[in-house]
Parts: sequence; structure tokens; C-alpha cells
Amino acid sequence: MTDIAIKFCGLSRAEDVAAAAQAGARYVGFVFFAKSPRNVTLAQARDLALLVPAGIAKVALTVNADNATLDEITEQVPLDMLQLHGSEPPERVAEIRARYGLPVMKVVGVADAKDLPAIDVYSEVADQLMIDAKPPKDGTLPGGNGLSFDWTLLAGRKYWTKPWMLAGGLTAGNVAEAVKRTGARQVDLSSGVESDPGVKDPALMAGFGRAVAAIE
Repeated sequence: MTDIAIKFCGLSRAEDVAAAAQAGARYVGFVFFAKSPRNVTLAQARDLALLVPAGIAKVALTVNADNATLDEITEQVPLDMLQLHGSEPPERVAEIRARYGLPVMKVVGVADAKDLPAIDVYSEVADQLMIDAKPPKDGTLPGGNGLSFDWTLLAGRKYWTKPWMLAGGLTAGNVAEAVKRTGARQVDLSSGVESDPGVKDPALMAGFGRAVAAIE
């Protein structure tokens, strides 16, 4: 059995928080992006964050958010980390990290080998990285699309200087293979534990937790 951290993202109800904790989550994510079916208001996010048990990191997912938006989120919601899921350049990542004093996770979208150098660039300015599948060209959501990428692109790449998390199309059925191919020690998912877009399924969350716990 390996010690792999789970992040369940896009929680929007009290029962989602309870299910995530029960399934062994180390991180929970709240989405602040109006186009997402998982979008939450500041009031919702605050109420949910207050329900999160100690020891589980509370993460705010934002997309190209300006300072005014980030000010509101960080002032009103008790958080442990900011997740930047847009096209924020390295300079902006560094600025946000300095301004808010919170660890920052930068998401890097990968479709093929030419996307990998960006991981090294962002590892210089972020505290953590998330390596996710690039959204489809006509897509409106930067993540949560249930898409995976070629995991062999990450095989044997252990030189990144910051902790990183694998995302993109993960489910209880494929997470063991994903971990084996990439060497990931942290995994993130959203749509893979939903019965409908934005609706978390506690049975699927529990099943994912068991699948991760069983990885050797």
C-alpha cells in the first residue's frame, strides 16, 4: 500500500465535504469560476470550508482572477492554498504568492511533449504543480472535463523540484494505472466522482478512496 494523497475538487454541498473526508481526502477544492457547474459563492465556500476537518487542506480554484476577486476570496473564506487554473504567466503566479502569503498550486495543461517545459518554468514560482489534460480547443472549462492525456509523457520524470499532482480523467478504474505510469504521489479529480455535472456521488468518492488505498 502506498501513501498517495487525494484531492477531491469542485465540492458544493456539506455532504460532499463529509464524503471527501470519509474517503481519505488530503485536499478539498472549491471552484470560483462562473462557467463551471461546480461554481460556488463566497458564502457557500465559507460555510463549506468551516466544515472541513483539521488536517485536510482547503483549496480555492480560480481562473485568471484579478486581485479584487482574490482579495474577496481570501478575506471571506478560510483557505490553505490557491489553485491557479487559467493562463496566468509565471510573473502573475509569483505576484499572487507574495501578495496573499498562501501556498500556490499552478495547473499546467499537457497534450503532448511540447507542453512539458512549462512545468519546469512554473516550478520556479509555485509551491505545487498540477499536471492536467489540456481542455479541448472549443471547451469553455479549463478543467473538470473528464479528459486524460498520455501518461507515458511523465514516465520517469522525477526531476521537478516541487510536489506535483496528477489530474485529468481519473477514476477508481484507472487510477492505479495512472500512478504506475507517471509515478504520481498526489491525484486530483472532480468529474470522475460525479453522478451528474457538479453533483458529487459519495459512493464513487468512497470507491476512489479504496482504489487509491489499494495501490501497491
